[in-house]
Amino acid sequence: MHGQFSWYDLMTPDSAAAKKFYPSVTGWSTEEWDKGDYTMWTAVGVPFAGMNPISPEQTAQGIQPHWLAYVTVDDIGRAAEKVRSLGGRVMHEEEIPDVGRFAIIQDPQGAMLAIIKSSTPSPGWDGTPSLGKFSWHELMTTDYRAAFDFYRQLFGWENTGEMDMGPAGKYLMYGMKGKMFGGIYNREKERANVPPYWLFYANVKDVDKAAAATKKAGGTIVVPPMDVPGGGRVAVGIDTQGAPFAVHQSQAVTAKATLKAKKKPKSKAKTKTKARAATKKKSKPKSRGRAKARPKKAARKARRR
Repeated sequence: MHGQFSWYDLMTPDSAAAKKFYPSVTGWSTEEWDKGDYTMWTAVGVPFAGMNPISPEQTAQGIQPHWLAYVTVDDIGRAAEKVRSLGGRVMHEEEIPDVGRFAIIQDPQGAMLAIIKSSTPSPGWDGTPSLGKFSWHELMTTDYRAAFDFYRQLFGWENTGEMDMGPAGKYLMYGMKGKMFGGIYNREKERANVPPYWLFYANVKDVDKAAAATKKAGGTIVVPPMDVPGGGRVAVGIDTQGAPFAVHQSQAVTAKATLKAKKKPKSKAKTKTKARAATKKKSKPKSRGRAKARPKKAARKARRR
């Protein structure tokens, strides 16, 4: 559907290293495309992204490792003209046999994104979080209102609300048909040398474990696990080749994990121990002044738009 995120590419100089890094952090698997030399990322067996190599020549031109998202459009030609008329740039346009036509664009503030018209029907992502896949799309820019207006006119995105972050300014959330896709905000003064860019959050079961796995695999955590308004937990990292990425534990996933933990059967050993303790207590007279035993607190670890 026009305006929906539908694919992602990791632009990296070392695909072999990426294949080792991301599965340990996000739980992804890989699958080779049967129509060409292209590796795809899969979540629960379903392809949703891929990898493209960055050549030494591109590196020399200043292209750094990064993630690139594709947004479905009804017509590439019309969308490209719209980009130009709104002050953006079309950096590259190409037709891929049996896949469709795509173009890499740059918005007026300088952030890069891709648009695509698939050869076959592509439903895209409607805003419903799915474990393993990207569930939040965040733009850091220099003028969040102007940036949103650009994408609103190009994709039909809607403003779903704004949040005041104090000294950091406003955080605008956007989406379609009542579902949220992500957020847009102005970069902080101390990051004035960082060009506008998109950051994508992968939905995981446990953000804290994903952050720990990132460091263990050789990556870096730049924003440690933290709770976010509305429920859920996020963390931001950089992979072993330098590509920024983020992980998101949604409120629904957190609640499900907590419920599962509460229903977890107790081991036979613990049951026997408690039974013996109960037998001993029965043999002792009860004290009227004794307070009721407090239930033990369940340990919870739950650290995104």
